Amino acid sequence: MALRNVIGGVEVNSASGATSDIVDPATGAVYGTAPLSGSEDVDRAYAAAAEAFGSWRWSTPGERQLALLRFADHIERHGEELTAVEVRDTGKPTALTLSEEIGPMVDQLRFFAGAARVLEGRASGEYLRGHTSSIRREPVGVVGQVAPWNYPMMMAIWKLAPALAAGCSVVLKPSDTTPASTVWMARAAQEFFPPGVVNVVCGDRDTGAALVAHRTPALVSITGSVGAGIAVATAAAGNLTRPHLELGGKAPVVVFDDADLEAAVEGIAAGGFFNAGQDCTAACRVIALPGIHDEFVAALTARAAATRTGDPDDADVLYGAINNEAQLTRITDLVARAGQRAEITTGGAPLDRPGYFFAPTVVAGVSQDDEIVQREVFGPVITVQRAADEEDAVRLANGTDYGLASSVWTGNVDVAGRMAARIDAGCVWINTHIPLVAEMPHGGFKHSGYGKDLSMYGFEDYTRIKHVMHKHGFTG
Repeated sequence: MALRNVIGGVEVNSASGATSDIVDPATGAVYGTAPLSGSEDVDRAYAAAAEAFGSWRWSTPGERQLALLRFADHIERHGEELTAVEVRDTGKPTALTLSEEIGPMVDQLRFFAGAARVLEGRASGEYLRGHTSSIRREPVGVVGQVAPWNYPMMMAIWKLAPALAAGCSVVLKPSDTTPASTVWMARAAQEFFPPGVVNVVCGDRDTGAALVAHRTPALVSITGSVGAGIAVATAAAGNLTRPHLELGGKAPVVVFDDADLEAAVEGIAAGGFFNAGQDCTAACRVIALPGIHDEFVAALTARAAATRTGDPDDADVLYGAINNEAQLTRITDLVARAGQRAEITTGGAPLDRPGYFFAPTVVAGVSQDDEIVQREVFGPVITVQRAADEEDAVRLANGTDYGLASSVWTGNVDVAGRMAARIDAGCVWINTHIPLVAEMPHGGFKHSGYGKDLSMYGFEDYTRIKHVMHKHGFTG
């Protein structure tokens, strides 16, 4: 299979003809190629987006809503086909991908379709005698976007939907290891959006750097690592381009002595191992109070040992392959170093089979300054550390550079309220971990970035605010 870029409504190869291999992580075998785009391809995509923006920006909210709704309907109708494309790039379980990603993606498109018609601003009025002021919400302009490999098709929707709803045109680069579903959706989008409104350019880090440093975009958005976010913010600063950064996470999961142990173990295992832990909000860093710590470690270890990973078509697996060989090596090395200082109670190594599979792993007895506590693993690995009391739990929870997501497990509503206020993260779940809804914002603090995805807050990031003042002379 040979993918091509989608630029100005047309599928094209890279200008140089260069390609990169696409690997099925469930087998480790190459199954296709994608364009390895350069600066000439990025220039061409931005030129198409800029031309399209000239007319798309004047489309009505109702017209944009209808296009997004039709796009959502198309994805819903062809969900099984799109899932098969995604699974081959990611190694995810087919049934879970279909049930847990296609539905939310369709819902998110429909949410932003509705949001296009309900943007708000301050009421028009006479804030200065003899003058009437009003606020215009306008699309920010052409947008450059870089999506990650952990949720390729869903993150593409998170980026495309609010931008298109606002009236922006887009140049989107998927990860070089997972481009297929994004190209599939870009081809489909041509039926519903004018040529040049949705452009996809495949490539590697150099392609992404060219996309971000380009003078055309008014905003650049990335979902990725902290290092990638810093590079994007630095490059964007050269043109005073707005950056929108959704970066890594190291979610603290605080389990109090009065928590429902069974519910906590089940919820945390699901939140930590789903998608092979390749989720910036994964329940990866448990902080247990002393009265429940030992029992929790034993129960989580048993639950992890019973968790299965394997082939996409195996209906009994919770998660599939690690996305790529380099990431599998990184996880393996991080866990091996952790095992020199702490106890690996289960798992701790790759599976002896084709593909990139890592066993569900629990590491207990970690310390706050351990590498595996401070750095994002992005794999099916959950650490557990002991907190002395509530105050200590807050200190440990906030004691990393990240601030994306967290959860608190307790039967005490006062404790839950205090912890929700004191944890320094963009989301605090109470007695659950990882559910998301289109109406609520997703985004972090500190090194987890800034800007919001989903919700009206995420929508507003793709708009600019203009004050219009009309002098009419009437003073009452």
